[in-house]
Amino acid sequence: MELIKRRKTPTVTVGHVKLGSQYTVVIQSMTDTATADSQATFKQTVELIEAGSELVRWTVNDENAAKAVPETIKMLCAKGYRTPIVGDFHFNGHRLLAKFPETAKVLDKYRINPGNVGKGQLHDDNFATIVKIAIEHDKAIRIGVNWGSLDQELLTEMMDKNAKLKNPKDAKDVTYQAMMESALRSAEYARKLGAKKEKIVLSVKMSILQDMVTVYSKLAKKCDYVLHLGLTEAGGDVQGIGSSSAALAILLQQGIGDTIRVSLTPQPNVSRAREVEACKAILQSMGLRYFAPSVTSCPGCGRTSSNFFQYLAKDINEHITRQMPRWKNEFPGVEKLKIAVMGCVVNGPGESRHADIGISLPGASEKPIAPVYIDGKEAVTLKGEKIKEEFIVILEDYIQKRLSRKAPFGSK
Repeated sequence: MELIKRRKTPTVTVGHVKLGSQYTVVIQSMTDTATADSQATFKQTVELIEAGSELVRWTVNDENAAKAVPETIKMLCAKGYRTPIVGDFHFNGHRLLAKFPETAKVLDKYRINPGNVGKGQLHDDNFATIVKIAIEHDKAIRIGVNWGSLDQELLTEMMDKNAKLKNPKDAKDVTYQAMMESALRSAEYARKLGAKKEKIVLSVKMSILQDMVTVYSKLAKKCDYVLHLGLTEAGGDVQGIGSSSAALAILLQQGIGDTIRVSLTPQPNVSRAREVEACKAILQSMGLRYFAPSVTSCPGCGRTSSNFFQYLAKDINEHITRQMPRWKNEFPGVEKLKIAVMGCVVNGPGESRHADIGISLPGASEKPIAPVYIDGKEAVTLKGEKIKEEFIVILEDYIQKRLSRKAPFGSK
């Protein structure tokens, strides 16, 4: 597969994490706990980190939240968690960072929304205060423009200018331009204040897929800043994952984007880490990063007379999840392993041969046997009531032998 050519950007360092075209696309997420509640924020942050989030953002919206930040970070460090923490500031970030210097010191990056730092002269003054504090503490900043909180003074200015044109542009086109101008003007002002390009990340998040893709695509042509991608207010569950996946994939395929977040509306009794898992699935499906062996499994049809293949695919995925902490230490490269769990003869043998290791279960009218394919060849045939247990033993043995040979995955 042809590798995706990344858009060239400088390197931005956030804590120990590197962002930019020389590095892999970084996953980030955001807690939804009250940051003032150190215990709850600590617990959810650990959950996100252990799921694979490489940057975690916290809301810092009032003095109680700002006071709690150093203590919560101290708790994380005490348990060995060093994942960079980003402070999310709206409306009063200039006051909170100035009043709580320890918070300004321990956060690894500040998120600034230029649409709500103030109006008129206060806009520039408040923005400048945050940037100067970031410079003082050698912190990165993300200038995050959002459709829902776009700088209305800037938008009005641009709409007025557009109305005077002989051939005015569509209002949506002017809004696109205002999104980009807000980000680029803010970045330019930050640099005039002394911030280096290597400390600036931009984002222009929108809630409608085509709008978001259009604005990011245009922005990517106008600058070489590191870009954070996200479809904001994407929704929850299938809607949120589906729309975010489509939006991010379009841009990533063009080489646009250095860090991503899938923003999901929380679902009752569903882990916040769901958005991290979605990010990992997007990057792995595109071949940009690998996190765990992938399982190709049959969707089922009228030929699949049993639901055994469904349970086997589920059990194999759960086995992978349990074993990955051990596998990734003992068998580097295991994350690129391809496993197939198929339900009938139509595609079963073919998909199993294309995988590193695969099993083709019997469908309707087929003999009650399950051939196992290893490196493209039929290796053994399983039958009886212990197929799952026997296949897992074969899988474990294959991983040990395959990686002990130090042969790269993909070489048969």
